[in-house]
Amino acid sequence: MEKKNGFLAELNKPIDMTEGTPWRKILSFTLPMLIGNIAQQLYNTVDSIVVGRYVGDNALAAVGSAGPILNLVLVLFIGISMGASIVAAQFLGARDRESLSHTVGNSIILIIASSILVTAIGILITRPMLELLGTPDSIIDWCTSYLWILFGGSIGMAFYNIISGILRGLGDSISALVYLVIACVLNIILDIFFVASLGMGVNGVALATILAQSVSAVLCVRRLFKMREYFDMGRKYFRWNKRYGMAIIRLGVPSGITQAILSMSMILVQSLTNSFGEQFIAANVIVMRVDGFAMLPNFSFGTALTTYAGQNFGAGDMKRVERGAKEGLILSLGVSAAFVALILLFGRYLMGIFTNTQELIDLSMQMMRILAVGYVAMAVIQSLAGIMRGAGDTVTPMWISIAQQVLVRVPAAYLLCYITRSAEFPIGRQEMIYVSLLLSWLFGAAVTIFFYRKGKWKGKTLA
Repeated sequence: MEKKNGFLAELNKPIDMTEGTPWRKILSFTLPMLIGNIAQQLYNTVDSIVVGRYVGDNALAAVGSAGPILNLVLVLFIGISMGASIVAAQFLGARDRESLSHTVGNSIILIIASSILVTAIGILITRPMLELLGTPDSIIDWCTSYLWILFGGSIGMAFYNIISGILRGLGDSISALVYLVIACVLNIILDIFFVASLGMGVNGVALATILAQSVSAVLCVRRLFKMREYFDMGRKYFRWNKRYGMAIIRLGVPSGITQAILSMSMILVQSLTNSFGEQFIAANVIVMRVDGFAMLPNFSFGTALTTYAGQNFGAGDMKRVERGAKEGLILSLGVSAAFVALILLFGRYLMGIFTNTQELIDLSMQMMRILAVGYVAMAVIQSLAGIMRGAGDTVTPMWISIAQQVLVRVPAAYLLCYITRSAEFPIGRQEMIYVSLLLSWLFGAAVTIFFYRKGKWKGKTLA
């Protein structure tokens, strides 16, 4: 029994990325997070499967149409999570216990404040935003109630996202995996119970989501409080400290803005998507759910490299940062290519999980093929941007993302649809929505490589 407990303790031990072979450290950190992100994607995907199967294609469209607005309001959590992760990683690498303790305390203050703000703003803007986007009358009421319930339970989302960011900064990617799996299983059970048994429709899906995420939030907080060997939890650390609180905000705001711009561009494109009707909206939901799985290696390696760079910058080892960047990028490209190949081979079966409508499956697979090459480009973007963020330069990735969306994605979507109008396609060819996305990814990869090689991010360390 002692050996078993010793093994589990070693498995659950946070990873120190300042020592050992870089690619091994990056891979050992990434794999649990990749599995956890798969669980997170399942968490979101189950909602779509349940409503698509038990309620219908319109309910599936409703859940998907709500997504961009939800993501726009939740950018605050994403920004604070990124900032807390970077600050925690750098102070851990520098072995600065006092500063790390203040970072944890101020992060919790920011969690409470941001969740109150998100709940208030989310409930107020939901209906007006849906009307502004031209959401079809057949699904707008479902969209509204779905979002109101999610925003009402946003404190669970806040605690999970931000505390898990701190855990990653401390080198712990295992705990987030375990808690996500627990939440995913609970979400599936509650989805089926609320929708299939109680007939609650999209409201049941939203309620299941916030309950499951609240459980994972409690578990994350419990895990954090057990990591007392790295920081202290005295009362003085739970008072606002401008130095640490503003460092989290300063590093997190660019990531939050990046996500906000992405969400705004999705909203603008969603308005164009809505003009193609409920069937294309539903197909778009299916594609985005499968797209989420294709993106998982990119996001996982990007987050791992942020932690890697943060810890090694804190330790002052620039050569190790650069070596890890090269090895991490190679790993990311290889795993991403494998994921894309699997989705192209078996994507039709994945899409068949969401709906029995063959036209929807065919349309969704057609769009997925357009995006395939872009996932390799996204591996480059996420990996190199992860290194820059970990070094404390969250501004450069922000501007690159803004350029992707503002200069390429949105204009290209509307322009390509406009120039492909015909008697058969009065609004334009619907696949241009995805061609514009592919173009933005290719542009982003080229610009990210340029700024990474320019090297200004190397002088941004915080600790």
